[in-house]
Amino acid sequence: MSTQFSLSDPDFRPRSYFWPISAEKHLLATIKGQERRIQAQAAIESGNLARINAFFLTPSLSAEDRQMFGRIHPRMMGGEYLPGRKVEEIEIARINIRSTTSDVTCVYARRGRHRIYYRVVDEYDGDTLSGRARKTSVKPLSQQKLIEFFLGAWDLEEVLECNELNGDEAQDFVRPSSEFYPDFASEIRALITQWRG
Repeated sequence: MSTQFSLSDPDFRPRSYFWPISAEKHLLATIKGQERRIQAQAAIESGNLARINAFFLTPSLSAEDRQMFGRIHPRMMGGEYLPGRKVEEIEIARINIRSTTSDVTCVYARRGRHRIYYRVVDEYDGDTLSGRARKTSVKPLSQQKLIEFFLGAWDLEEVLECNELNGDEAQDFVRPSSEFYPDFASEIRALITQWRG
């Protein structure tokens, strides 16, 4: 994987992944399901969070609810099969692909006594991961280090190649997001342009 970063500030890092952060940021970073997260984001942006059904705000669905939701359309399952988070663990970045089941791969971070512990997770018990999926740091990762870690564990360039996607198709296939790194999505998109045109 070749990565040339176009960030104006590759050393940007959030002050913290943990408290104090806004309730909205914390809420979005805990919802596993991609479609449910999209609904929660829309409710926050429109100021209607109090009116949204609690089902969409639940961090993890029960097996029964997950099965019921998946019956609407297979894409509703995206993110719902991510592994559970440990105590004090939060999702800091994700990449959702527009596969049939809208698969999600993400990075979790957990505060330890003296270090922050990271892990890249997928919805297939790690079967889509091909590199080192665990890391620690004393302070939050810079955006550049986060992207290098994420894409070193899960090879997005190979995913695009296997799906024979170039240009606009490749861009449409991928939905990167982060509640902590405001330029994460644009940097991932810049890398896709570099790799696939």
